Amino acid sequence: MLAELLQANESALDRVVRDAVGIGLLALVFVGPKSLLGLVGIVPLTTVLLGSCPLYTLFGISSCPVKKA
Repeated sequence: MLAELLQANESALDRVVRDAVGIGLLALVFVGPKSLLGLVGIVPLTTVLLGSCPLYTLFGISSCPVKKA
């Protein structure tokens, strides 16, 4: 069941962008305004590690290239 829920649905480019956004947001906690709002960066970093975005799954979106049979 968990494998169905967390199917890979992010392309490599999508993961790179999420990684950059997550690191950028987390940097706000330590550098700059030092706001705890930067902890929101944990969300995109978690989706990068999982390779699956729950919102993509919910809406049936996938940025992964189509696998040929």
